[in-house]
Amino acid sequence: MPATSTNPAPREAIVGTAYVFDACTASVIGRTVALVETVVAIAAAFGANGLADWFFQLALLTAVVLPASLLWLVLACQQKKQLQRCSTQLQYLAGAALGVACGLLAAMLYQWATLSAQTAWLASATAGGFLAAMVVVGLQWRAQARTPAATTARLAELQARIRPHFLFNALNSAIALVQDHPHKAEAMLEDLSDLFRHALTEKREASTLAEEVMLARRYLSIEQIRFDDRMAVRWNLDSRADTATVPPLFLQPLVENAVKHGIEPSHGHGRISIATRRRGNMVQIQIINTTPRPFSSPQPERRAGTGTAVLNVKKRLRLLYDLEYDFKASSKDGIYMVRISIPA
Repeated sequence: MPATSTNPAPREAIVGTAYVFDACTASVIGRTVALVETVVAIAAAFGANGLADWFFQLALLTAVVLPASLLWLVLACQQKKQLQRCSTQLQYLAGAALGVACGLLAAMLYQWATLSAQTAWLASATAGGFLAAMVVVGLQWRAQARTPAATTARLAELQARIRPHFLFNALNSAIALVQDHPHKAEAMLEDLSDLFRHALTEKREASTLAEEVMLARRYLSIEQIRFDDRMAVRWNLDSRADTATVPPLFLQPLVENAVKHGIEPSHGHGRISIATRRRGNMVQIQIINTTPRPFSSPQPERRAGTGTAVLNVKKRLRLLYDLEYDFKASSKDGIYMVRISIPA
């Protein structure tokens, strides 16, 4: 495993400047396309003579409006650093002016596609400016929510805390080891101290996957002493994924859930598997644990008592990655699995 002191390149929207016109992301593009298509669908309905004609008008308008909208996003993203230096009023004006230009481009494409002699230039320019202003409003809200101060406050509110029952059990295990295995007790208390130092004082907006794996290892080494051979842990780590940016204390709560709801209630042996893998520009994290019996609920994470931790991690991933992540939790045949995909 590589050294865990490697720091990831800062994400502009989280640990650096939250650019207002940082529009070249999947979440912004998806929402903008949804807004534009909604307006186009309504506009097509006004001049349509029946359902078939509405579909035709919708396809035609989409073919001319969507390229202009995507061009607006690309140009805004390219100029985000320059626009960031402007006042809020100038940012709105620049966004609207660019929208007017793209609206005129859409009108020109429409005239070319339909060979029409009459084109609603004024209406197209007005609609382009209005839609662009709406997008700028959304980008302003997004940037404000993702500034370091706001993100730090919300992450602190959602920060995972190691549960009191774990502290109680760990201290009892350390006491039992003091006489017969003092070195194990010392190592256990050192791991426990390091875990709580991170849990109670960590205020950064982002960590690395390598650091989170290290903390999860220390947590499991403590629980290994308590459960002994009842718990088997398997690691399958891809070193290429180590520098991925993740929220602090994001892996440990999921691993703790695997112990609490998989190993602890089991009367026999249980297994936990943690794997990381990098695929292209995405990193996958997978936590699998055995359970005493299969969950019968369609929402297994709630029946298993893991809803709070799962929702907590999902909220913090959403703060860091917006819509650019995937989180799935499932249970089948006595196996509970959490699979997460994030940008590398």
